[in-house]
Amino acid sequence: MNKPIAIVAGEPNSISSEIIFKSWKLRKNYKHKPIVIIGSMKLLNLQKKKLNFNISIKKINKNFNLQNINRNNLHVFDVNFKQGKAFQKISSNSNKYIFKCFEVALNLVKEKKIAGIINCPVSKETLFKNNHQGITEFLSKKENVRGKEVMLIYNKKLSVSPVTTHITLREVHRKINKDLIVNKIKTINSFYKKILKKTPHIGVLGLNPHNFTSKIKDEKKNIILAINKIKKFNIKVKGPISPDTSFMFYKKNKFDVIVGMYHDQVLTPFKALYKYDAINITLGLSFIRISPDHGTAEDISGKKIANPKSLIESIKFFNNINN
Repeated sequence: MNKPIAIVAGEPNSISSEIIFKSWKLRKNYKHKPIVIIGSMKLLNLQKKKLNFNISIKKINKNFNLQNINRNNLHVFDVNFKQGKAFQKISSNSNKYIFKCFEVALNLVKEKKIAGIINCPVSKETLFKNNHQGITEFLSKKENVRGKEVMLIYNKKLSVSPVTTHITLREVHRKINKDLIVNKIKTINSFYKKILKKTPHIGVLGLNPHNFTSKIKDEKKNIILAINKIKKFNIKVKGPISPDTSFMFYKKNKFDVIVGMYHDQVLTPFKALYKYDAINITLGLSFIRISPDHGTAEDISGKKIANPKSLIESIKFFNNINN
């Protein structure tokens, strides 16, 4: 059975609807599984009209027949939510709508009706307020695997993964430890071998500039101990590598993945290299979860200039997954 992909519509006050419509209009240019949108029919129709997209949207429910999902209609699992202020700005009201969409998506996962989830951009700062987390952490908590999740920013040429994710810089050195690094890299290696049918070459960065050792805590020692332990599992790993030159020589080292110690250490240079040509995959869950590797872009919402490439790459990724 060719299960559909569920796309959670994401933040209403963003480019989410636009990139969904553009990806759908371009669907004949790439192979993909059937697609189901989880969101408000009323909102999508309003934004379709505002953005002037000629698209046929069809409402479905939890008892939908997979045989009826075709390439002519954009099928929407309607999340009935009170309109009005919820869709005027990013707020607690729009957040309730987003969580309701995720609830529907997770139920479809449990019922094994979908191949996985793609969520369009959300505003993490307002969605989770002061909890320093993102969708990666939110879903791992829902699945009772908190601490075992891995954020992988994926591109065929090079992927990156931060050991710590949405925390402040002053917290990073306290969170890093040998076991955390080992478990993250084992999860990455397993994903590449099981899903991508490839044994990855993994480079591990040090924490400090030029890999010097901090007087506060010997982070470098933890990283070295982790790498030595990882090698015992026959995982192809190298490091610790000086962070400032790592992205200059990744081709020479034939790295498939660069693992950094914190979020911006790897995401900043990666985005400078690949821009929208990447997707964000959460590893460690019982299902595949992907999101476009960019934010809500409220400043260009409604202007019809948003780039759908990352969402298209997210959709294309599922085509080679057999589940």
